[in-house]
Amino acid sequence: MDIVLVILQAAVVIGAIVLGVRTGGLGLGLWGVVGTVILVFVFQLPPGSVPVDAFFIIIAVITASSAMQAAGGIDYLVSIASKIIQRNPKRLTYVAPIVAFVFTVLSGTSNIFFALIPVIYETAYRNGQRPERALASSTVTSGLGITASPVSAAMAAYLVLMDGTGYGLPQILLITVPAAIIACIATSAVQQRIGKDLLDDPVFMKRVAEGTVEVPASLKARYDAKVGGTAVTAGSGGTATGAGASATATDDAPPPRIEHPVPPGGATAAWIFVTGTLLIVLLGLFPGLRPAFPDEEGELVPLGMSTLIEMVMFSVALVIILVRKVKPSVVVEQPLLRAGFVAAVALFGIAWMADTFISANEETIIEPLGAMIEANPLLLAVALFVVCGLTTSQSATTNTMIPIALAAGLAPGIITAMWPSLIGVWLFPANGSQIAAVETDLTGSTKLTQVPVWHSFTIPMLVSWVAVVASGLLIQLVVPV
Repeated sequence: MDIVLVILQAAVVIGAIVLGVRTGGLGLGLWGVVGTVILVFVFQLPPGSVPVDAFFIIIAVITASSAMQAAGGIDYLVSIASKIIQRNPKRLTYVAPIVAFVFTVLSGTSNIFFALIPVIYETAYRNGQRPERALASSTVTSGLGITASPVSAAMAAYLVLMDGTGYGLPQILLITVPAAIIACIATSAVQQRIGKDLLDDPVFMKRVAEGTVEVPASLKARYDAKVGGTAVTAGSGGTATGAGASATATDDAPPPRIEHPVPPGGATAAWIFVTGTLLIVLLGLFPGLRPAFPDEEGELVPLGMSTLIEMVMFSVALVIILVRKVKPSVVVEQPLLRAGFVAAVALFGIAWMADTFISANEETIIEPLGAMIEANPLLLAVALFVVCGLTTSQSATTNTMIPIALAAGLAPGIITAMWPSLIGVWLFPANGSQIAAVETDLTGSTKLTQVPVWHSFTIPMLVSWVAVVASGLLIQLVVPV
């Protein structure tokens, strides 16, 4: 009978998540709360712990981010990223993914990547490169920045769950940051060899013939030679020769750069936010710098990281508002604040429901499941990857799966090494970044298919997953606790 009840409760949890994903937006969190209501009132389960700390960390961070956005700080960060990307067109497939990762780490949200998509596409297209290579890899690696950012929603949830395990922000970042960088490089190396060059791509050639897209100037000579039945020598400065026709390569002058205007004071706002982020990392690395207070046993304990992040980020928001004279009403209107509130509600509902279900069923299902994960730890990586792909929420997946791993007695270092498996968020093409990248790429090289799990982002996602987990498992062996 117990097993039947557990199965019914699990069906409620899964059903709430599925309905939440289908509803979208606030729906994920609201359905999570409804699932909790059913578990409590119908199945008489005691309510789980309310994720107050994680909720307010997200609110604090997103308030600071929105203040920065209102003051033009996001525009400033985008302008820097744009310049870096456009200065290295020949190494675009390596540079763009690293830039996408770093700026996600700094801002705590992959929403910043939306503004980089047109820059990456135009830089690749104007230089005659297959846009899919840089676009798909950068989209994926921006997701790696979530588990390497001290101010992301997923990190907020993870820090709360890891409290008391001996693994704080310093240990987590010592694993996730270098592992993610290794994954970025591995992904770029593989992605550089994906797909045909544009002039050999039938989809691109068809779009050119239909007038959907023009041949970039950097490929014009080779295109004319190809269409005219001629061949060109390798190199952009060679002369085309062939059966009675010739074409000369176009001027080697670089294409004009895409400029991102930055409002006055945008740089100041961005640096205030980045300073706050670095301060959190510094105080996390050196607990002695934090004020200490006696615990229940009378021992002095440094101020907790959750409280610290909330204090610093709310203060950062106020400093930006005062220094840049931003109206608080304008901050509330920013897209980042709306997106962050949705993420906070989603985490609140799903985390509350998951904790209610898990706490009440430790002996019946969690312990056996934990034993499976303990016997084969790699199952945790698979579970995180798949669940994140189904929910499209890194923070909700963190709150659902990490407690199971902790209950199984898995070492915090191993759990942290596998946590970036949240890269599975790209499993299905259900994310704004993926759709935006496909729609922006007029060459047709970045695409979706009729098979939901097979698209331009599949290979870089799988490479990133394997690389980040494998390197993380090695790095955690030497991380001091």
